[in-house]
Amino acid sequence: MTGAMVVDERAQRWLRRLNNPQPAPDGSPIRLVALPHAGGSAGFFHQWARLLPRGVELWAVQYPGRQDRAGEPCATRMSELVEPVVAALAPVAGPDLAVFGHSMGAAVAVEVTRELERRTGRPLARLFVSGRPAPHLQPPTDVHGGGDEALLADLRRLGGTDESVLGDGTLRDLVLPALRADYRLIETYQPDGSVVVDTPVTALCGDSDPEVTPEQAEAWRGYTRGEFRARVLPGDHFYLVEKPVAMVRQVLADLRPGTPVTMSWPSTP
Repeated sequence: MTGAMVVDERAQRWLRRLNNPQPAPDGSPIRLVALPHAGGSAGFFHQWARLLPRGVELWAVQYPGRQDRAGEPCATRMSELVEPVVAALAPVAGPDLAVFGHSMGAAVAVEVTRELERRTGRPLARLFVSGRPAPHLQPPTDVHGGGDEALLADLRRLGGTDESVLGDGTLRDLVLPALRADYRLIETYQPDGSVVVDTPVTALCGDSDPEVTPEQAEAWRGYTRGEFRARVLPGDHFYLVEKPVAMVRQVLADLRPGTPVTMSWPSTP
């Protein structure tokens, strides 16, 4: 990577650059693309921007139907997310590109990585799957079929959503359409558990995450022919919000194995 990634007009609908990186002092820059959870948006990863060192360019995927894309219909099938994201990233896919996905975003990240490998014939720098069991251990759920109250109850179970949002009718009505669509998408998604990637994989979870146990995260080992690491951090399903500094440290350590993480951390994350 000789400069910041430039995306065309179509890709700009999907990708949001969250920082303005300076050239890497060691000459090994990398792009990190993050995919949010169900109901989430690109802004979920905004706090990472000030924690990353020089040479790490942070982008996040903006799903349709929320924030600046609120006027667009939400995706109803996995392919409706994967295909445009792959089209946006294919020109820069390879050893300078890493993909991170949390919860639903982890499933999207896997499919994006598989398709990028298929198109380019080479692995990415790393795939991070966070807050989601390995595909063969993902239990079937039907929260989206239970109506709005079931969705809100599941949000409360997982944490990570301010109760003031859930209790405010106006804000709740803004959140629910995208949330409902995302739950439907991920609960009807049927992954091909036989597909293995060449990209190295890191599986992460919180030690009290109700969605995934450390053992279920460890089971991602069988889905890569590359290096695998499992990481357990303190916290629940949204451990990455609770401990952003620890989270970013871990991501960087796995992106650059054996290289000390050197950055100036703010006193308060």
